[in-house]
Amino acid sequence: MTGTEPVLLRHMLRTAALLAAFAIVGTALVAITYTATVERIAENERRFLLQALHELVAPEMHDNDMYQDVIHVTAPAFLGTRDPVAVYRARRQNRPVAAVLTPVAPNGYNGRIKLLVAVDFNGVLLGVRVVSHKETPGLGDRIDVEKSDWIKTFAGKSLSHPSARRWRVKKDGGEFDQFTGATITPRAVVGAVRKTLEYFVQHRDALFAPIPQETDHHG
Repeated sequence: MTGTEPVLLRHMLRTAALLAAFAIVGTALVAITYTATVERIAENERRFLLQALHELVAPEMHDNDMYQDVIHVTAPAFLGTRDPVAVYRARRQNRPVAAVLTPVAPNGYNGRIKLLVAVDFNGVLLGVRVVSHKETPGLGDRIDVEKSDWIKTFAGKSLSHPSARRWRVKKDGGEFDQFTGATITPRAVVGAVRKTLEYFVQHRDALFAPIPQETDHHG
């Protein structure tokens, strides 16, 4: 072994140690940034939800706390996701008034579109809002209520108004407008809202059933 080999070995070990340290620090920073981002997104969605619940179902329509009166259901074929979907329920004097479901339109142009769909007890839409999406700015993002009034056109609609064959965008022979250069996004939302209405009508009584109280078996 020459005299330079120990020096070279020490240099290699120092370099490896530095690279390992940078990797650890870098991974930690990425993890911290991801966690902070996820938490911020979740908090933004929660704030939007609270605001939208009162916007879609006016406070004078109910006397319960909708945010607390919630159940979770799973119906991938209707609600667009295998994950449990929250259903916020509005009541007045303990009688069902409306529900706000949180389905997903899985087939947006750039992926999943999370929705709020408010339906009164008779199956008439009180309104629809988009919670989150990744649609193209200037095109598909017009589903946002801040960008256009398109999403407001669902209010007052039901499964019979329009008829089933008209629950499509105009390009497909339906009643709902599409966006110039962006048909996929509104098509996905219209389809998701229609399926949510179908689910609500079929399961309305179950959705408003009281939450079972836990029984004390230790008495």
